[in-house]
Amino acid sequence: MADKIIENTVEQDLNEILMVRRQKLSELQEKGKDPFHTVKYDITHKTADIINYFDELEGTTVSIAGRLMAKRGMGKTSFCDLHDRHGKIQLFFKINDLGIEVYDEFKKLDIGDIIGVKGTVFKTRMGEISVRVSEYTLLSKSLRPLPEKFHGLKDTDIRYRQRYLDLIMNPEVKNTFILRSKIITSIRNFLNDRGFLEVDTPILNTIPGGAAARPFITHHNTLDIDLYLRIAPELYLKRLIVGGLEKVYEMGRMFRNEGISVKHNPEFTLLEVYEAYTDYKGMMELTESLITHVVKEVLGTLEIEYQGQKIYLSLPWERITMVDAVKEYTGLDFDAMSNDEAVQAAKEKGIEIDGNLPKGEILNLFFEEFVENNLIQPTFVMDYPVEVSPLTKRKPDKPELTERFELFITGREMANAYSELNDPIDQKERFMAQVKKREEGDEEANMMDEDYIISLEHGLPPTGGLGIGIDRLIMLFTNSYSIRDVLLFPTMKPKE
Repeated sequence: MADKIIENTVEQDLNEILMVRRQKLSELQEKGKDPFHTVKYDITHKTADIINYFDELEGTTVSIAGRLMAKRGMGKTSFCDLHDRHGKIQLFFKINDLGIEVYDEFKKLDIGDIIGVKGTVFKTRMGEISVRVSEYTLLSKSLRPLPEKFHGLKDTDIRYRQRYLDLIMNPEVKNTFILRSKIITSIRNFLNDRGFLEVDTPILNTIPGGAAARPFITHHNTLDIDLYLRIAPELYLKRLIVGGLEKVYEMGRMFRNEGISVKHNPEFTLLEVYEAYTDYKGMMELTESLITHVVKEVLGTLEIEYQGQKIYLSLPWERITMVDAVKEYTGLDFDAMSNDEAVQAAKEKGIEIDGNLPKGEILNLFFEEFVENNLIQPTFVMDYPVEVSPLTKRKPDKPELTERFELFITGREMANAYSELNDPIDQKERFMAQVKKREEGDEEANMMDEDYIISLEHGLPPTGGLGIGIDRLIMLFTNSYSIRDVLLFPTMKPKE
């Protein structure tokens, strides 16, 4: 009952605020001062410019714009805080500078209003860099109040659903997404400087391929066919290697119809890179070089902190095979096991398996259960079983394993790379094995892609391929716990 009373009171207070603000807008419109009719405002400086170059700008006239976030003192002088993308600065309003009428109108401004001001740069007696306002323009009227300013916006549901409020109220959130943009730019520049060509491949696919994942399905009315949102661009990018482009990459949105967690969002950003005439070891060097380059350029250090843990990105990073990793954390040597012994080991360790799984799949289950979460510092896990690597070249000396690695940091997969399978006969057999798994109910198994097989029959040179989860990398670099904290608009269930 008490909660209902509080809820009704809050709603009543909000309604009153909305009415007052709309009344203020009506009064301005009646005076011919409709803020929404302003179409342009000339800005000479950002707030950070004034703070950083105060010695040069002191005494000069500047023109700035942003959102009004605080007001102090309502006598003949007032102070306000103006926020723009680059920071904030204090504004000084004085009745003698503006005149009584303009100053009275200024006093009616609300927190959240967007204004432009012209004034002189100076420093107050308290030593704070400020702008003494000579004129101001209301550029947009805020008709809704911002969240309570002293505690910030903490409700994660509101933060994710109404990201604009999160960006307004929490400067650190704005900084995260500015950093995200810098990270993505740094990645592109690194690859471009190495001679890679950025390309675009279809988002709507007739066959979802390149990963083991359940796709989203849509329908094209004109063609009257079902299409799938891509789960990976891999098979298209390797077609381009067949075509002779030799070094290509794509960074874009992927879509997987799977669970949502702190590590997963149904749509996410993935980087995939392919280079002819190299292998997974070449991709390992590329991964190390790319990540260390970006973190040094953006953060200026190779030692970062993630959720209270120090992460050391200095080279070289640890390398270990999956078999040795499982042996280290469980004491079990899968190299020395038969398939029946692997099944028995799974039962003894409480790992549920369906039927008589092949040893390679059981090894992968052991790795996921007992090893992944322990790989805090950068670690390349190499030589995955062929059963869980349908697009990867086999190891010549151990054909049951593949030339594949995954990079783990903070117990999370950050990158996945192969020596790409370029034998069309072997590839078709593996696709057929995936089709069988799909017929048995595995909705994440690969489909047969005959056109891709035909492209391989024309000749794919030895090729290394790499995929990096951009959102997880940004989580690491920005010390963000959840993937939702690095996605501007994460997928949310609609409110009823």
